[in-house]
Amino acid sequence: MSSNKQIAEILEEIADLLEVMNVQWKPRAYRMASVSIESLSESIEDLYKQGGIKKIMEIPGIGEHIAQKIEEIIKTGKSLYLSKLKKEMPVDVENLKQIEGMGPKTIALVYKHLNVKTVDDLKNAAKEGKIEQIKGLGPKTQDAILHSAGQRAKIEGRMLLPQADSIAQQVINEIKIYCKQIDVCGSLRRGKETIGDIDLLATSKNGNELMKTFTSMRMVHKIVMKGDTRSTVLLNDGVQIDLRVVDEDSYGAATQYFIGNKQHNIATRTIAKKKGYKLSEYGLFRTKDNKKIAASDEKEIYSKLGLQYISPEMREMNGEIEAAQKNKIPNLVELKDIQGDLHSHTIASDGGNTILEMAKAAQKLGLKYLLISEHTNILKIAGGLSERQLLDHFKEIDRINKKLDGITLLKGMEANILHNGIDIGRTVLKEADVVVASIHGGMKGSKEEMTGRIIIAMENEFVNIIGHPTGRNMPKRFGYELDFEKIFDVAKRTKTALEINSQPKRLDLRDIHVKAAIEAGVKLVISTDSHSVEQLQNMKYGVMTARRGWATKKDILNTLDLKKFMEWFD
Repeated sequence: MSSNKQIAEILEEIADLLEVMNVQWKPRAYRMASVSIESLSESIEDLYKQGGIKKIMEIPGIGEHIAQKIEEIIKTGKSLYLSKLKKEMPVDVENLKQIEGMGPKTIALVYKHLNVKTVDDLKNAAKEGKIEQIKGLGPKTQDAILHSAGQRAKIEGRMLLPQADSIAQQVINEIKIYCKQIDVCGSLRRGKETIGDIDLLATSKNGNELMKTFTSMRMVHKIVMKGDTRSTVLLNDGVQIDLRVVDEDSYGAATQYFIGNKQHNIATRTIAKKKGYKLSEYGLFRTKDNKKIAASDEKEIYSKLGLQYISPEMREMNGEIEAAQKNKIPNLVELKDIQGDLHSHTIASDGGNTILEMAKAAQKLGLKYLLISEHTNILKIAGGLSERQLLDHFKEIDRINKKLDGITLLKGMEANILHNGIDIGRTVLKEADVVVASIHGGMKGSKEEMTGRIIIAMENEFVNIIGHPTGRNMPKRFGYELDFEKIFDVAKRTKTALEINSQPKRLDLRDIHVKAAIEAGVKLVISTDSHSVEQLQNMKYGVMTARRGWATKKDILNTLDLKKFMEWFD
């Protein structure tokens, strides 16, 4: 059995190899198919069983040629086409491309000149100073490779948040019939950007049947441990999942304990001890007579400890205990508070769906407005539109808006931040409703240089939002350094919002920067940077990041209705 993720990864690897081989149009087609499959809410194998190859071709971005390749993977678990490409280009593109500076052209160069095939080959060549000797690369590329390789090592063996979330939900759907309650715990419940193992906690009337079902799922590769109240399995893609079953009357204490984090738990147990209690996964007990004081409800446990309830996303020992003692835990923003999405792309640039398809999908998710923000001018690799094309695009958005009821499309763009401003002129900028400006190139500058570029963009009277401010794109790029104190000062003065980008590989701003921005009085937006209708659902990951940064509804501009949102910028 091949999962959606495994099929998507094969298609992505085909796209990478084709790009390294300098094939022109095929890589984008395979990449779009990969994104569509990974975003599916149901198994592509199940879709295939329902209607064969024709059913697969109903998925956005998948034509007959790629559908045939997918059919082969479903039937055999592998792709002969990928094997053929690997023989022609025997390079570990999948891992090499995760290193900053290693785009398709650079991978081709280092293979040609240094026979670099793996990440280890690349690191050795960089350490020996051979990369900088290749014409067109140089010392900066070599330094970036060494830095990125070191950063990447820190998250090896960990999943991005949405990947872990998707796997956890698949498992829950398989076993929930035997559960009275079931919750995700650990770092996934806290919304961390990368996840190691997945922890599930449940109550059940039939624990034996629950454990039997859990350990015999089709996706299980190996049973690590099986017991009456705890079992651990390794899935086919190497992910470890731990399932614990507890009694209903201790469920609150168990969730509090297994959500963590470790330091937060130590702090709560210390408070319990000072109050004459002992706290464990079984409950809160009075020390002198071992009487159970609270156990079934998390909120009651915090209350008995003299603490305001602390949401899971905040449990990182980042001041939440002190705030809870003073009754100053904020009322965090929720997904239902979001009224609009302020960053999306269509087939006009590098998206996979039409304007109308994006609008209808956003409306179905309950949004009231959607900014269409295509790439601009210099970003030709992502279908950047010229100024003339943008004006024509705005007319098309106006035309489609007349057909819509219940959602409003906003005319905009994702302009490129250059070294001395942005790549779009005043004539077009003034026709836009909202302008997002982002850095897409030249990311090897110093902290001062990168800060200066963003400040110049914010000083532009037409720029409303700075997109993915640190340029993070995990695991390839962990973001350039910025002087956030200066950024916040200018953002506040110019009324420029900073984006929390919900793309799984970005989640940029990070939670620590979100908290700092809020403390500085800077306004934020949470956007999906969607390139397909499926990616609009990534908003929840941006909301998780906002909550980890202690953001409230009033801190996030797109919790406002459209009229108030536009008035804020005016």
